[in-house]
Amino acid sequence: MGDSTAWPIAPQPLVGTVIDSHTHLDVHDTSLHGENPPDPRQLLEWAREVGVDRVVQVGCDVASSRWAVDAANLYPTVIATVALHPNVAPRLAEKGELASSLSQISELAQSPRVRGIGETGLDYFRTKESGRPAQHESFRFHIDLAKQLDKTLVIHDRDSHDDVISVLLDQGAPDRVIFHCFSGDADMARICAEHGWYMSFAGVITFKNSVALREALMVAPLDSILVETDAPYLTPTPARGKVNASYLMPYTVRTIANLRGLSEQEAASTLTRNAIRAFGDW
Repeated sequence: MGDSTAWPIAPQPLVGTVIDSHTHLDVHDTSLHGENPPDPRQLLEWAREVGVDRVVQVGCDVASSRWAVDAANLYPTVIATVALHPNVAPRLAEKGELASSLSQISELAQSPRVRGIGETGLDYFRTKESGRPAQHESFRFHIDLAKQLDKTLVIHDRDSHDDVISVLLDQGAPDRVIFHCFSGDADMARICAEHGWYMSFAGVITFKNSVALREALMVAPLDSILVETDAPYLTPTPARGKVNASYLMPYTVRTIANLRGLSEQEAASTLTRNAIRAFGDW
């Protein structure tokens, strides 16, 4: 599977097909990929070979959002989301570029290949308290944009659960909300379920020490669960520590199936059905 020094061996193909609800085909991380940038066409083909037949390409700033739209126009199996990541917003605000960047995101969001607004939200892990007002301003803008365009809101939430939920309820959530790389506990899963919000589980669910996350998965309604890679990050066991890609998602799907007592086919069908409900079909 590709360069043996960079890419993990592919798992056995899934019984059935699934959708990677959150990936970054454009991200070139030299610590993971080495000097060779990933080839999106090859990554999509590797994914198809193991049963991951569609992906959601996620934007994090103006450039990557534009890349996502171009990729969705080029590859029929790809749809896009566009946004300013919560850690990007404060840096743009410092340079006086937040308003103009949000305007460009709004323009990109008009494309029919853009099905979601995100990843947006709050991140109190990487951004200092001084940057939080810009994060909140950006988050509220994206919430309103998703509602105006009837597109799915894709949330990045790190060390900020209470405030993310508070802003969502205060602003009024869009009809479809996804907590990308869900990192809450069972209590938060119950809150998301109460409001009809999707919870997308990444490779972290395969880690043995992810006890609270597994408890959250067990109480989440089956029709609220999505699966993702967040590639090239959050690589599932047994490839943890190596570069991630959509073709490794069968490990995560099988973990979800085992924990929830589903057959592989049942899990794949459920996860696919949920993703199509969340983003529409393509």
